[in-house]
Amino acid sequence: MTSEPAMPPAATAGDTITRVDLTPTQVRPPEVPADPGPVPGREVVFDLSTVEIFYGEARAVTDVDLDIARNEISAFIGPSGCGKTTVLRSLNRMHDLTPGARVAGTITYHGEDLYGPKVDAAEVRRRIGMVFQKPNPFPKSIFDNIAYGPRINGVRKRSELEGIVEQALTRAALWGEVKEKLKSSALSLSGGQAQRLCIARALAVDPDVLLMDEPCSALDPIATARIEDLMEELKETLTIVIVTHNMQQAARVSDRTAFYTAEADDNGRRVGKLVEYDATATIFTKPSDPRTEGYITGRFG
Repeated sequence: MTSEPAMPPAATAGDTITRVDLTPTQVRPPEVPADPGPVPGREVVFDLSTVEIFYGEARAVTDVDLDIARNEISAFIGPSGCGKTTVLRSLNRMHDLTPGARVAGTITYHGEDLYGPKVDAAEVRRRIGMVFQKPNPFPKSIFDNIAYGPRINGVRKRSELEGIVEQALTRAALWGEVKEKLKSSALSLSGGQAQRLCIARALAVDPDVLLMDEPCSALDPIATARIEDLMEELKETLTIVIVTHNMQQAARVSDRTAFYTAEADDNGRRVGKLVEYDATATIFTKPSDPRTEGYITGRFG
């Protein structure tokens, strides 16, 4: 971006949702606390208004109106093909890299038009990092994976790079496991370690937001639990948006949940749309739309 927008002070994240184990047959998951209501001092990071996303002439997503706040975890849930990842990618202008893709409506980031003509898309992606479904370490050493972003941003001193690498790996809860083998190939790491490495690589450029697209779908339950614990720690300093098919995960880690579905338009094409967005406790205990209740109780999706 051409100018650095003022960063708002950290807001109180509110009560943490109690970890619960849900099953598709439960109409109401137990042990989810009542919705605490609006969080005082909630600072909006993203504001999406009447957002639609197109691939060529085909409309992929419509009717997206929501805001995402600082120091919260927002989860996007819904059946396959409903537009969750499409909306997530719009938050750091990943669609700019897809020929024919375009975003209509308004997305602001700290009050600034994210798609404004003077906004630097590369700077957007530095400040709004992304972790993908499948861990994708570079075929380099562990050290060089983490140092890659800082080097692109002009950091050259070895001592400075070493400090950044250690800090990023520590924040990603990986330093203790790899500090003795920083020169080893990142491709030698386990799946869970590789995903935490990718998180550390995103953290190394000091982002404001972390977008996570199904980050645990390829991981075993133990590695998944470590990533979820890590998200809880990182939201103290970051805003996190996660796409997940795992409703139990959304209930465990998120502060707010958006439910999307796909419906046929006038031409018979399936188009994703936002159905409901609210505090996670509300979505899972008293959703306002019957389509949301049908999905979380396993009646469809």
